[in-house]
Amino acid sequence: MKQMVLNVPDFFDLNEKEVSLALAAKLYEDKRLSLGQAAELVGISKRAFVELLGTQSVSLFNTSNADLIDDIANA
Repeated sequence: MKQMVLNVPDFFDLNEKEVSLALAAKLYEDKRLSLGQAAELVGISKRAFVELLGTQSVSLFNTSNADLIDDIANA
C-alpha cells in the first residue's frame, strides 16, 4: 500500500479519519473507487462507509440521471 504525507496547517481542525473519509467519499462520487475500495481507504466496513456517505453529501446511488433513464427505457 502506498503511503502519503499531507501537511495540514494547525488551524485546520481535522483528524486523519476525517481527511481519509472526505477523500474516499470524493473518489467514490467521481467513480474512481468502488464502494469496497473507498471503505478500505478509510479503514472501515462497507456498511459503515455507506452510513457515513451522507455526512459528506454523497449519494450511495452513484448513477447519473441519464443512466437511470436509459436503464428504465431498456427494462
